[in-house]
Amino acid sequence: MKGINIYHVDAFTDKPFGGNSAGVVPNAEFISCVHMQSIAKELNLSETAFLMPPQSTAADFRIRYFTPSSEIDFCGHATVATAWLMGTIGEWATKKNMITFETNIGHVPVKFEIKENSLRSVIMTQIEPKVKKIDTALVELANYVGLKKDDIETDYPIRLGFTGNWHLLIPVKTRKAIDEAIPQIDKLKKHNKSHNICTTHLFTFDSQEEDCLLYTRDFAPAVGIPEDPVTGAANGALAGYLILEGILSAAEAHTFNIAQGHKVGRPGKVEIIISFIDHKPIIKVGGSAVPTIAGTLLVEEEK
Repeated sequence: MKGINIYHVDAFTDKPFGGNSAGVVPNAEFISCVHMQSIAKELNLSETAFLMPPQSTAADFRIRYFTPSSEIDFCGHATVATAWLMGTIGEWATKKNMITFETNIGHVPVKFEIKENSLRSVIMTQIEPKVKKIDTALVELANYVGLKKDDIETDYPIRLGFTGNWHLLIPVKTRKAIDEAIPQIDKLKKHNKSHNICTTHLFTFDSQEEDCLLYTRDFAPAVGIPEDPVTGAANGALAGYLILEGILSAAEAHTFNIAQGHKVGRPGKVEIIISFIDHKPIIKVGGSAVPTIAGTLLVEEEK
């Protein structure tokens, strides 16, 4: 048997057992794709990140993400968890001010925010945001996610948003409606797979959290996750949507927080920073994290 170092890290929280837990395997250079998938299934977290040497000299590590059922191109909370782990236990935050990951969708730089000589947060710059329309009827979508048609906030459009994966973004009038939503997981899974949608993201400006602009929930049955507690990729796509659809002004920068995870007992906070270069939005997503488990996974030697 061979021992592989593994960690559980709770992302988008400063308290253990909050936010969204990711698996992190720091030394995965000799692990096959088959074993990565098996390890992700064994850990049974929404995503597990595997680190290995990069193919590009512009990156510090190559990172791959697996759900219990499949590999995905990008995962926000696992990126935050991995950067936090490398910044603290790996001591990268004492050596340089950022770490750059090579992913399936390009390079993702993550900046270390230091305050009073300790790591306060890690802030990743996501790839350029995109939005596109979806032709599924409003009544159908409401049915899939367990909402009434009248729960949908029609002042804002339903769109697909992207900063690495495609997310179905559905505006909802109230937090109460979001919390009471009971999605039809099988129907939602079938729909999202047919449209290459990674997750369905419900959002509202009725956050009811003092320091948060929005409140969200995220369902990802298409990639084997009924509900993802706190999501960096989906909230990044949401931030891009808010700018590209003119809901937030493109004439100024924006900084705000998004609350998520409360319904499933894992409250978290996602920091959003939106700036512009040559009138193009730059989406930054971050937060703090807490390692909760460090151990050794015993597996058979690969042949």
